[in-house]
Amino acid sequence: MQLRQSSTFASLAVPNFRTYISGALVSNVGTWVQRVAQDWLVLQLSGGSAMAVGVTTALQFVPALVLSPFGGVLADRFDKRKLLMFTQSWMALSALVLGLLAVSGVAQTWHVYVFAVVFGIGTALDAPARQAFVSEMVGTERLTNAIGLNSSAFNAARLIGPGVAGLIIAAFGSGWAILSNGVSYLAFLLALLLLREDKLVRTERLSRAKGQVREGIRYVADRADLLIALGVGFAVGTFGLNFQMTNALMVRNEFHLDAQMYGLLGTVSGAGSLLGALLAARRKSSPGLRFVVIAALAFAVVNVLSGIAPTPILYGLVLPLVGLSALLSLTATNMFVQMHVDPQVRGRVMALYMTVLMGGTPIGAPLLGLLAEWFGPRAPLIGGGLIQVAVIAAVLALVAARVQRGRSEGISGLAPDSRLRMFAAVPAVAPDPAHEC
Repeated sequence: MQLRQSSTFASLAVPNFRTYISGALVSNVGTWVQRVAQDWLVLQLSGGSAMAVGVTTALQFVPALVLSPFGGVLADRFDKRKLLMFTQSWMALSALVLGLLAVSGVAQTWHVYVFAVVFGIGTALDAPARQAFVSEMVGTERLTNAIGLNSSAFNAARLIGPGVAGLIIAAFGSGWAILSNGVSYLAFLLALLLLREDKLVRTERLSRAKGQVREGIRYVADRADLLIALGVGFAVGTFGLNFQMTNALMVRNEFHLDAQMYGLLGTVSGAGSLLGALLAARRKSSPGLRFVVIAALAFAVVNVLSGIAPTPILYGLVLPLVGLSALLSLTATNMFVQMHVDPQVRGRVMALYMTVLMGGTPIGAPLLGLLAEWFGPRAPLIGGGLIQVAVIAAVLALVAARVQRGRSEGISGLAPDSRLRMFAAVPAVAPDPAHEC
């Protein structure tokens, strides 16, 4: 039976998207298994060092600072499906090698650091293509729903992965958990192979030319709404999205619990994220910029609440709210950016979005790890939430000041509509209908 377009699962009526999301779900479960296992492995190898976990997280996202903009150019220039097959194979090989080192008992902390960078290179090139490829499978009409369902698959995996990781780590060790991630990539690679190319909605390829990264940056720089959305993404990604590090520190160093409880609490948080993704998938249109900002501030507040939870039970009760608020914030920002850019620059703009979302982690993760070393495991949650609020406030003030300065000087550097409707419930700058055909 054909799914109604307005339903939560409308995009699953598209065969290519069904195939894609099935493979992505299996692969994402493996990814979450590795994230949990990698942090636990670092804690074991480093004698429980919060700083070592922070450094590992930072190193995994350092490549995003350098390579994501070029990944966006690649996504706009080349066949996204083939590009994804390359990046997924790269990450599978990285996981298999690190897993073998851990299983053989020769792994050291520096090994994890090296493979965090190697894995991060694959992620930096993969993320823009993956984000932009969704529109080629479902087209513009179902894009909002597909973004929400894509997030649902990721967070369904986040619901399953930590629990599976806890069981594997407790029974066999961290190395086997990481190895299982390497194998899980086969499901995604098979899904990409099975996609029907004649059913893909191809966008016009970007021809090779100089200055294409700069062109994407200028496109964003001329849009006040996109500047705010990317600023919000930076604040959330840098100081809020450090679940695995902060959860590992709270479970092991604050509450003195084992790996199984670590996995269980990760699953509890994932339940909230899955609910948030499903709620996002029900949206029939892109959220407004005001919602993007409010959702990010709500996430910061809930992070602080989790940091002051006095017992493991209360901490566990707050975690679903952390997952829910995080997912609503992330999905709202992602939808807003994807739905309000021209298709020909979508890969590059999404690359910039992923750069600020993930690329801030090398700044935030060591800083939050240092806060944990100095003030205890609760500090990254409380301090991170407060810093997130401060950064969002600073972004709003700076963009508003720039718009006002442009007005007074008669400069048309920012999109005119965005000056007047920056916080309207409707999008500040609508996409050009000519580019949506």
